[in-house]
Amino acid sequence: MVKEHGFNAQDLRRIFSSAERKDSILEAIARPAEKRLSWGEYRKIFMTDARIDGGVEFWRQNAAELARASEKFQVPAEIVVAIIGVETRYGGNMGSYRVIDALSTLSFDYPPRSEFFGKELEQYLIMTREQHFDPLQLKGSYAGAMGMGQFIPSSFRAYAVDFDGDGRADIWQSRPDAIGSVANYFHRHGWTFGADVVDPARAVGKVAEDRMNPGLEPDTRVADLAGLGLESLVPLPAQEQVLPLQLDSDTGPEYWLGRHNFYVITRYNRSPLYAMAVHQLSQEIRRQYERR
Repeated sequence: MVKEHGFNAQDLRRIFSSAERKDSILEAIARPAEKRLSWGEYRKIFMTDARIDGGVEFWRQNAAELARASEKFQVPAEIVVAIIGVETRYGGNMGSYRVIDALSTLSFDYPPRSEFFGKELEQYLIMTREQHFDPLQLKGSYAGAMGMGQFIPSSFRAYAVDFDGDGRADIWQSRPDAIGSVANYFHRHGWTFGADVVDPARAVGKVAEDRMNPGLEPDTRVADLAGLGLESLVPLPAQEQVLPLQLDSDTGPEYWLGRHNFYVITRYNRSPLYAMAVHQLSQEIRRQYERR
């Protein structure tokens, strides 16, 4: 850090001497994942009245900034609102760990991912210097994700924006900055304004279940869907590339065709369930916002 980035060695010693190793962080990251949730179970976590009503209220309170971000970055307001709603309940739960504690603990005491978190720790120190933040004060998740949109430091440096014009990107306290930063992330990852996220499909024969959810990128031609036992419920060009999805709901399998914008959502979190939850939450928030 001293040679490559020009940090003062004494400042670094002060920072690291104040950082605390947290066993609770190591326990959290090493904890076995809960049983794999079905789409029906996952959906119920996010498609709640409280989350939808919170999104409508967040949109109302920040309508001007959401409109400005949508215009500048060509990303719909409802997608930005839904991301912030899924990640932190509209800023209500941004994490309680000091980011310096989280990243230093995982860098030095969690060998399976020490290289990754070491790089994020480096990015964090650069970020706080660039943005004039106190590196000992910022808080986030046990994995070092920060602010309303839960950016890791490398994502912050790449995509966070000062959208309120005060000279720094404060994704913790400034709703404009958080809104602009999420919109910029989607813009930079290639969101196509006005295009579909997913389209419904149906089974037409025996579904090739081993070829459902093949990855995250849409790389199956519509013309080839019949060979998988699927048919699109909306007209699509035969050469259009889609992602065939089978999601298990409480009433049986649902079939969907992920489009390019679905893939863009998975750039934020590499999970088809996450992308579908964000999409459906965004649609319901928009419906309720326009109705009230």
